[in-house]
Formats: sequence, structure tokens, C-alpha cells
Amino acid sequence: MSATPSRRYVLLAVSLALAGAAGAGCSGTGSGGDGREPVPAQTRQPDPRPSSGPETRPSPEPGDGFPSAATTGVRPGTPLRKVGEVTVLKPGAVVENLEVHGKLNIKANNVTVRNVRVIGEGDWSVIQADGASGAVIEDCEISGNGVVKAQWGVLNQGGDITVRRANIHTVSNSVGTDHGLIEDSYMHDFKEYPGDHVTGPQVNGSPRKGLSLTIRHNTIFNQISQTSAISIYQDFSRAHDVLIEGNLLGGGGYTIYGGAGKFGTATGIRIVRNVFTRRLFPKGGFWGPLTYFDDKGKGNRFEDNVWEDSKKPVLP
Repeated sequence: MSATPSRRYVLLAVSLALAGAAGAGCSGTGSGGDGREPVPAQTRQPDPRPSSGPETRPSPEPGDGFPSAATTGVRPGTPLRKVGEVTVLKPGAVVENLEVHGKLNIKANNVTVRNVRVIGEGDWSVIQADGASGAVIEDCEISGNGVVKAQWGVLNQGGDITVRRANIHTVSNSVGTDHGLIEDSYMHDFKEYPGDHVTGPQVNGSPRKGLSLTIRHNTIFNQISQTSAISIYQDFSRAHDVLIEGNLLGGGGYTIYGGAGKFGTATGIRIVRNVFTRRLFPKGGFWGPLTYFDDKGKGNRFEDNVWEDSKKPVLP
């Protein structure tokens, strides 16, 4: 492993306004502080190299049945109403057919977001806040505008979450969650701002009790030559119970960070039946396909992963 300087990461504190809601429980109010103290910065595993700025390398369109722009995002022909920032406060609300300019904040249980385009900025485009659970985000396009920084496409600080058929792009990190389901989505054309580390789905520790994380049948292309397509870290607790299955993956410094870290041996990390592409970098990622994976951890598996071009096995 490289002896490069250690990275630092700050878990984003939620700062949402608890504005009154009417109708479907959505309000177009701005966000404000909620009095919570930010979590101190944590030392993370080192990046393969210092960031040197955005790459100009384009992200190719996937094929062979993997998710693409044609199969993800807002369904064609859906009329969208333009609105500003939205905060959802009503349990079971359905938010649909909107183009949100600003943040979409979910602060209630069992909210469905469907056929929505979110052009976010700041710490996130979409968040499920602490205290909320059961969000389903499907058939959505989630991005920044490419000028103002948008850190996370979807950030989950709450309970279970599902992200399905989402087209996520022009953000620094696509999905941040330790548990839930991410499937049939297309994550591509990431955006690097000064000081950023760029990832697709990112885990920072243990899932909540009784939960796990599945990342299944997605296309994740990080065209920037640092960090990852998928990262499993131990910033705050021991990583365990993550299934990465049937995805088309490429790019980043290493395509996958596999969960090893300072809080103990990662367990139940299963990386199986994925296709690694060389379209972005000859080694899959700038440095290679995999790092920080402990094959001695109970239930850890790296099996039946192949290179897209040769169909030969990817070796851990």
C-alpha cells in the first residue's frame, strides 16, 4: 500500500430548517442551523496519489445490458415543474414530477421521490436526514450544475434507503450511505473541486443494527484518476455486510476500496460477479482494480469478477 499522506474526511452535519408544511408536506424554504455540533474530522486510508485536478477523459456510454442514460433518470416525456429547495416533512409523501433547483431534504419516514430532477449545490443535492428512514429515490436525475460545488448526489444520515434507476452526475460523491439498496443506476462524469476526493457509492462504517448495504447492477464510471468507483471505509466504525454484485465498474485511483481499516477486521464484504472495464484506465483504476480488501475476514469474498474486454478473472 502506498505511503502517501493520510486523507481527512468530515462527516457532514445536517442543517435543515424545520419549516411548516402544507399539502403534501413539502416546503420551499431555505435551510438553517439546527444546533448540532459537527463531527470531528477522521483520518482515512491514504489516497493512491494527491489530487491533480479534473481529468478531461470522457465517460463512455455503457452497453451489454448495464444501466445507461437511456435506462435511468426521469422517464421520457414526463413534464416537470420547476421549484426551489424542497423539504419533505410528511410521512409517506410522494414527491414527483419536479425540477428542483437547490437541495431536496427528506425529514420524514417512507418518502418516495419519483421522476424528479434535482440540480443541487453545497453539501448535497438530496439528503435523508437523521431520524428519517425508508426513502425510495427512483427514476431521478441528480446532479450539480458544474459551476457551484455539489458534494453529494444522495447523502443518507438516516435509516434504510433505496436508490433505483438514478442518473447521478456532476457531483464529487454519488451516494453516501452505510446501508440500503443501490441498484440499476448510472453514476458518471464526476466533478472534482479543489480538495475533493471523488467517489461513487461510499461507506464510512457499520450499517445500523439489522441492516446491510447492497450495491447491485449499476454502472459506475469515475473518469477522474483518484479515489474510487466504490469506497468502503472505516472512518467511524468497523465495516461489515456489504454486497457489491453485478456492476460495471471503472476508474478512480483504485476502482474499489474494500473495507479494511482501523476499527477491526471487516466481515461480510462480498464483491462478486462484477465487470471491471479498462475504458477509463488500463488497470481499471489509475493504480488498479482493488485495494484495502482483507480476504481473511469472515465472509469476505472477491469472486467471479471479470475484465470487460478479455472476460478473464480480475485478481484481488
